[in-house]
Amino acid sequence: MNVRIAATGSCVPERKLTNRELEDLVDTTDEWIVSRTGIRERGIVAPGEAASDLATRAARAALASAGLGPDDIDLIVVGTVTGDMLTPSTACFVQRNLAVRRPIPAFDIGAACSGFVYGLELMHDLLGSGRYRRALLIGAEAISRFLDYEDRGTCVIFGDGAGAAVLEAGGGGGGILATTLRSDGNYWDLIHLPGGGSRRPASPYMLAQREQYLRMNGRSTFKLAVQALEQVMLETAERAGWKLHDVDHFVIHQANARILEAVCERLELPPDRVPSNIERTGNTSAASIPVLLDECNREGRFEPGDKLLLAAFGAGLTWGSAALEWS
Repeated sequence: MNVRIAATGSCVPERKLTNRELEDLVDTTDEWIVSRTGIRERGIVAPGEAASDLATRAARAALASAGLGPDDIDLIVVGTVTGDMLTPSTACFVQRNLAVRRPIPAFDIGAACSGFVYGLELMHDLLGSGRYRRALLIGAEAISRFLDYEDRGTCVIFGDGAGAAVLEAGGGGGGILATTLRSDGNYWDLIHLPGGGSRRPASPYMLAQREQYLRMNGRSTFKLAVQALEQVMLETAERAGWKLHDVDHFVIHQANARILEAVCERLELPPDRVPSNIERTGNTSAASIPVLLDECNREGRFEPGDKLLLAAFGAGLTWGSAALEWS
């Protein structure tokens, strides 16, 4: 059976952290941030908020758009690396928050910025098998909780948010046509959060070394990201039977404006087919693609039958792409 996106929803925190405010926190300037990232502001969770709160709001918006209730869903999957706790999963908290009365499966995907694309392949297989009819796929991050505001290489880039999609299995054309997933653990150290896991559990020493914060080698990550995105987008388009000029919209992970520009240049993509919201959201990791999808959907940018090529790259390293026909 075909698997299609039936509705979308998103949640970006009302609280914003601007570049001007960051100038008071770390050695940086608005000009430096904009020239290197394209970001002017990013959403930040309020005190007491967690990833599941953002995910729940995005899920409710998607369900409302689809005209469905929580008990119409058979499966909940959340892509996140900044869940409320190490356990239970963020998806279980979303299930509770939505008051789903049936004991349906709920679990997380820890593929960082690639989490939503990884989830689309899972949806294609799980819903396409006929075992489940409808699912919520969510990308949600409260990544500001893990940023070192003494490290301008990371704290200026990331923001919080969540995006959700209701996926349905059924007949007819369109939907998810092809997916490609990749990873290479040899580059784990380019983007990582060293403390808090079983290798470096929470301790006074861990906190003194500031290992509870995200670390990133931006220069090396940039080079690999551009190469990987170019390759995986070409491969996925070929699997779908498309040429790049057939694609109506390229929905690419909002990691950094310079990465987007480099990918567009290498693949000769028309700028008007590459939507972007990074100026207002920053890099929201797994939430990036579903938030941008929902914005484009609500703006009426997508028409039935439009060809969309999604692509993401993140910690792991992980990367992936999905080709779908909007329906």
